[in-house]
Amino acid sequence: MKEEEAFARTLSTLCEQARRQKNVVSKEQVEEVFSQAGFSLQEEQLQLVYGYLREKRIVLEEGADPLCSLSPEENSYLEQYLAQLEEMESVPQQEQEAILLSAMARDPQAKERLIEIFLPRVAEIARLYAGQGVLLEDLIGEGNVALAMAVEMLDCASDVSQAQGAVASAIMEAMETLIAGNLQEEKTGEKLAKKANDVLEQARELAEGLGRKVTVSELAEETGMTESRIREAVRITADRIDYLDTGNDKNGGK
Repeated sequence: MKEEEAFARTLSTLCEQARRQKNVVSKEQVEEVFSQAGFSLQEEQLQLVYGYLREKRIVLEEGADPLCSLSPEENSYLEQYLAQLEEMESVPQQEQEAILLSAMARDPQAKERLIEIFLPRVAEIARLYAGQGVLLEDLIGEGNVALAMAVEMLDCASDVSQAQGAVASAIMEAMETLIAGNLQEEKTGEKLAKKANDVLEQARELAEGLGRKVTVSELAEETGMTESRIREAVRITADRIDYLDTGNDKNGGK
């Protein structure tokens, strides 16, 4: 991914986080998001980012809580997860870079060690995507899978900074894909539920007018809906449309 595209994606991520925090974000969070994506912004660049956020009507405040979108259960899970990671031996920054260089040179042991080093960062990135319909635990799980895949492709990076950015971008992209897929499923479910409710309402009106249950064919003929759509609504509601006779009696019991 080109640096410009990675920067734009990171800026989009920051805006999404601000929206989850009622259009408020702290300067510390701005620096954290870009740092996790592999960017080290100078003051002039930060001012440009701040200006962009203000144009988007996002308020910059000190000390915005990055965990505000987490539920108590997710906070508890995160604390336990990070506590487990703390048991791992910490690695100084200089040694981390050396391990990263070895991983870029396709050293298998370095790749495994690098995954361990990046695990806390996966959790940090997952916090930024919390509150969007996907559990924090699932975000971390998806991020860990992306991390394992990303370290296998570090030989394409030209330097340590690019490699770090590539790993962070892969993790974020995996979480964004998970959220997008979940959102699409929710939209699909909402559409199906609306269709089922439409069938239910039509069946109720016709049944009340006839004083009895109506058949699928009668409802289709009266409303113009296809029988397949009606039967799909029956399936979605687990055959709980009380006004509808789903048997084959086309006369509706006359």
